[in-house]
Amino acid sequence: MKDLKIYIVIASLLLVGYIVVQYNRPKTIDWTQTLNNDDKIPFGTYILFNRLHDIFPGANVQTFREPVYNVISDHGNKPGTYIIICGTANINEYDYNKLVRYLKNGSNVFIAAKDFGTYIKKNLKVETYSDPFNNHNTPVHFLNKYVDSTEYYNTDKYVGNSYFSKIDTAKAIVLGENGSHQSNFIKFNIGKGALYLSANPLLFSNYNILQPKGANYAAIALSNLKNTKDIFWDEYYTQGRTGQESLMRVFLRDPLLRSAFYIAFFSLLIFVLYEMKRRQRIIPIIEPLSNTSAEFAKVVGQVYYEQRNNNNIAQKKATYFLEFVRTHYYLKTNQLSDEFTRTLAQKSGADLALLQNIIAHFIMARTGQPVSDRELIELNQNIEQFYIQSR
Repeated sequence: MKDLKIYIVIASLLLVGYIVVQYNRPKTIDWTQTLNNDDKIPFGTYILFNRLHDIFPGANVQTFREPVYNVISDHGNKPGTYIIICGTANINEYDYNKLVRYLKNGSNVFIAAKDFGTYIKKNLKVETYSDPFNNHNTPVHFLNKYVDSTEYYNTDKYVGNSYFSKIDTAKAIVLGENGSHQSNFIKFNIGKGALYLSANPLLFSNYNILQPKGANYAAIALSNLKNTKDIFWDEYYTQGRTGQESLMRVFLRDPLLRSAFYIAFFSLLIFVLYEMKRRQRIIPIIEPLSNTSAEFAKVVGQVYYEQRNNNNIAQKKATYFLEFVRTHYYLKTNQLSDEFTRTLAQKSGADLALLQNIIAHFIMARTGQPVSDRELIELNQNIEQFYIQSR
């Protein structure tokens, strides 16, 4: 108990000291690429989302954490503008088909992602590639005739390292490219509407917007969209469906709470491991009693063999045999007469001569006459033969 108190005191002091140090140290920058409109970290989209009215004056901006199919169905396919900025836009078959009908009706859809999912890749014949070694000063610019195509926007921190490695030049209209003349912003005219795809979602993050010309790039890219009455901002591909975010995920999002959780968890783990040590003497293992029936039978057999009392063995054989007759054929065995022998032969189906021989040996043993080894062996063989013939 004394060791336990010392452990608790030391653990408590360490926990308090760690919390004080963590609380007073400079807050580290979280470079997680969430692209969440609620996150003010570098790679969140808080700034862009809250400045959308600067690009779309008077528009009604609505956020949704539902699949594309559900959002469009709930709004009756009315023309609007749909914006999706995420790491992976894994749009399935039903969402894609609904999106195409939405576009044909005159809507605009803007998707910025590094991966556009199977159905967009398959149907629009596009492939994206992110250069893992391109981390510094990747310039990008527009090819739109309405803007200055000679103006380049420098990027870093992997912001502009993605591009379209494959596009359908017969259908895709290139609106932007990087310094290596690799397309990173394209457009597809579908019916009355248009689908815009950007391979660099981080160009619309807080970090890039706060860079020189970063906000200008995001504004020019989104100005290609129509200024419709309704702007649908997607949160499904960054935060998941409504109700899917667990309390633990919210708890671990805060650095201080996350550190406190890990300290408590590992302290509990150490305590459990410490308490696992044995605190009492080892309990001796008691072996279960072994089955000595075979050894007992051998000993008994050896005793009978050494005494050579064949008459006694024959009488015991008779006792077991007659008990078998009483329980199986319900015959009285107090009189071993010829009538008893015939009745037993009829009920058991055994040979009458065999039974007569057995009964004769029983009668001889009862009268106390000496039984030789040969006669005892013959009696045993006859009894075994009876068990075989009996039914």
